[in-house]
Amino acid sequence: MFRDMRRFKQQISEEECIEILRRELRGVLSVLGDDGYPYGIPLDHWYSETDGKIYFHCAKEGHKLDAIAKCDKVSYCVMDQGYRKEGEWALNIRSVIIFGRMHIVEDEDKKREICTNLCRKFTDDEAYLEKELKNAFLRVCCLELEPEHMTGKLVNES
Repeated sequence: MFRDMRRFKQQISEEECIEILRRELRGVLSVLGDDGYPYGIPLDHWYSETDGKIYFHCAKEGHKLDAIAKCDKVSYCVMDQGYRKEGEWALNIRSVIIFGRMHIVEDEDKKREICTNLCRKFTDDEAYLEKELKNAFLRVCCLELEPEHMTGKLVNES
């Protein structure tokens, strides 16, 4: 059902893909938007090592949720910051692409876990976290991406 990677020599391991998902803060979620146009949205994410799913938070309405309601198939792309080998100008970048199904999270305890872990990716300020949960939690929608296929690769810009 999913294509094999054409440049298979650049493919990175599943463990490297997961490390990128764990470490990096953001990626781009792509959905099938209005009138069949692709719609890509930069989003923060949290990768759960417990269940292997990727979680997001967003507003309770908007283009993204409308698109997901029509078609739950999405892709999500995450890139690392890259690195340069000594003496070379070209950047080496690892990226991960996940294809899967997106679902709205209804369980309040799960939503709290998602919001807490997303916040902790950016700060360890517990007072800030508690304030955000108190003031914004009721206005948040959480999404769960259940991966069906994941690939990653290392690309040299030269």
